[in-house]
Amino acid sequence: MTIKKEYLELTRLVERLHRRFLDVLRVELNRMDVRDVNSVQALLLANIGDEKIIIRDLVERGYYQGSNVSYNIKKLVELGYLDQERSTHDKRSVSVSLTDKARHVVARIRELEERNAQALDDAGLDGGALDSVAVALRRVERTWTDYIHYG
Repeated sequence: MTIKKEYLELTRLVERLHRRFLDVLRVELNRMDVRDVNSVQALLLANIGDEKIIIRDLVERGYYQGSNVSYNIKKLVELGYLDQERSTHDKRSVSVSLTDKARHVVARIRELEERNAQALDDAGLDGGALDSVAVALRRVERTWTDYIHYG
């Protein structure tokens, strides 16, 4: 069964790509002389973007993949990157939004994304090819989600 080899390679590649992307963010943060935020936290800020989002939704929407979201949120609030607000209706529900300090970092991350997209295009990897990869990865994600929910 030839797909087994490709499947195993894909699972390892996905993990390596994620780690490599965090490395790219780390390098960009260093170039910006931002030393108080790590790459995981910067990615979290970028995923929040212009939204005011409930912390619980960060994980549910896939904006945050780690196990210590509370720690990172607390740290980002302390460092002045996030504003935090408790719901008036449900005191357990806390929403966060970016501060101006965070918006500056996110703007630079968006510029980085544009440069990287252009570099891929310059290397001959067009939107159609990337779309095909995204479709395949979403199918893998769906398969894994179905396995988790239905066995």
